[in-house]
Amino acid sequence: MSHWTSASFPFGISLFLASNAGALTRVSFAAAPDAAPSDWPHAGERSADEPLLTQAILQLNEYFVGTRQIFSLPLRPSGTPFQLSVWRALAEIPYGHTRTYRDIAILLGRPSATRAIGAANGQNPLPIFVPCHRVIGSNGSLTGFGGGLDVKLALLRLEGVLLPG
Repeated sequence: MSHWTSASFPFGISLFLASNAGALTRVSFAAAPDAAPSDWPHAGERSADEPLLTQAILQLNEYFVGTRQIFSLPLRPSGTPFQLSVWRALAEIPYGHTRTYRDIAILLGRPSATRAIGAANGQNPLPIFVPCHRVIGSNGSLTGFGGGLDVKLALLRLEGVLLPG
């Protein structure tokens, strides 16, 4: 059975979180904890006390206060084989580090696929847990992020990332 809940975090972040069959399946940014994102699937039961969602919120709170650098939850994103390979690569970016789209493309053996990497990054169904915020432009610039560039910058600063300019 699928469950979902919502919560607010520092930096004005409101998230909707969903789980199914013992794994986190989706995280979406929202304007407020009671304002579901327009693309949010309203299937399943709203459950603030579902153990996995409770653990996800606890780990996010630890991350936001700086006591957690690695999440330890079962994740089950849904996507194409290519997207899944990109998201696995994102999950390997260490806390406090960044990679460029080109870095990810080279890692995956597809050096000319930077735009496809960017598209897959933008479709990441588990932001923060799968750290798409750690991907920046080749020139060190911030690039798109589902939570907004101000949130991306706040997450990178929380992790101690120093950006040029």
